[in-house]
Amino acid sequence: MSLKGFLLGVLVALAALPADGQPLRVMGFSGSSNWPIFVAQEKGLFARHGVEAGLMAAPGSATQLARLIEGRIEIAMTAMDNVVAYEEGDLFAFLGVSNGGRLNLMVAPTVKSYADLKGRTLAVDAPSTGYSLLLMGMLLRAGLAADDYALVGVGGSRERLAALRSGRAAGALLNAPQDALAEAAGFVRLANSAEIIGRYQGSVGAARRPWAAANVGALVRFIRAYVAAVDWLYDPANRAEAMDILRRRLADVSPDNAARSYDELLHPSRGSLSRKAAIDPEGVRTVLALRREFARPARPLSDPGRYYDLTYYERALRNE
Repeated sequence: MSLKGFLLGVLVALAALPADGQPLRVMGFSGSSNWPIFVAQEKGLFARHGVEAGLMAAPGSATQLARLIEGRIEIAMTAMDNVVAYEEGDLFAFLGVSNGGRLNLMVAPTVKSYADLKGRTLAVDAPSTGYSLLLMGMLLRAGLAADDYALVGVGGSRERLAALRSGRAAGALLNAPQDALAEAAGFVRLANSAEIIGRYQGSVGAARRPWAAANVGALVRFIRAYVAAVDWLYDPANRAEAMDILRRRLADVSPDNAARSYDELLHPSRGSLSRKAAIDPEGVRTVLALRREFARPARPLSDPGRYYDLTYYERALRNE
């Protein structure tokens, strides 16, 4: 390689990094919702689009959001509700990950109906944020008031599954592949969130507004690579390789569970992985409605556009 070519390569690599010269630090919850990031890493899509990104596991939403607000990570793959709850952290969503329809309420075998959950403990990430409000909405529509059960905060989907297995909780909302693991262990699917709540913006990519404004190029390139990974996943020709990638990155996933995750997230008509990583404004309105209904102190939430900014996403899709 010529000196000119080498220097050009160095300049491209430097341009791919955020302003502080470090790779993007991304934190997400363990599970198949990270599939696009796995693909972008393993298929070289981040490198192709000129950005470097590492992924670390989130132990819980409180820790994840604290690290984002403190600047210890640049991007959080987190629940849209967390962006709303932590508004004082100057956070915003910039892409969609899932529409929320993939969350299954898994319960102990002794639970035959919602009535059997009265007086029982249910595992959530954190009682006041994340998918706990979605769970409360599901239970209320099934006839259970908030004082009919107890919520215990244990962390992400993997930790909620552990709470089920240990008997600490009689039920929990789980996403793929933990819901399949729970079913294989004898737990029962009582309901799916989409069946009761409908459209709901589940996970999103979130960042701090000041960081995004100072690192436009890096964020746009990240979005571009992420969308390319989602497109790759939705291509049926890549099904076998996609499941192989998932099984390599999540050691406890069997071939059957990988196939189930693929069908849940990437079904041509009802896949819950957001196509083109788009944010669903109607789904965000549902997030706000549930927070108005259950969060305390109550807040007059009405404008979904206050919590996301599509400027970077639209620029990424225009390939600017």
